[in-house]
Amino acid sequence: MDTRTHWDKIYKTKAPEVVSWYRPHLETSLALIERAASGKSASIIDVGGGESTLVDDLLARGYDNLTVFDVSQTAVDVTKKRLGLAAERVHWIVADITEAHLARLEFLNSRRLVSREDLGCDLIDSDAAGDRIGNRL
Repeated sequence: MDTRTHWDKIYKTKAPEVVSWYRPHLETSLALIERAASGKSASIIDVGGGESTLVDDLLARGYDNLTVFDVSQTAVDVTKKRLGLAAERVHWIVADITEAHLARLEFLNSRRLVSREDLGCDLIDSDAAGDRIGNRL
């Protein structure tokens, strides 16, 4: 089973609140973003955003340059439906982060500011990059 099929199956068969990683609100991530963002128009990406409510809370706080990146179309569709018309204010990317080829981008995610140049590669993956670029918050 490939990665996309695996995650689509999980999101089709389990309610968001029953998976171990679910939190109704990501207070720590929100606090870090508030501290690090240069303003409400800062580019913020939620890699592996899936059915996370982080995008809901960022929209509610007035952020307007948001990207949600996830391998599962099912998870993205659930989140878009939950957001309703507000989903139109978010850039959505459905792809496997290990295979994605992204243009020159710079994002603030909930852990650190990551740019392609920091990583020395074409992928933005904050978990893998953490050891290489250090925590900037």
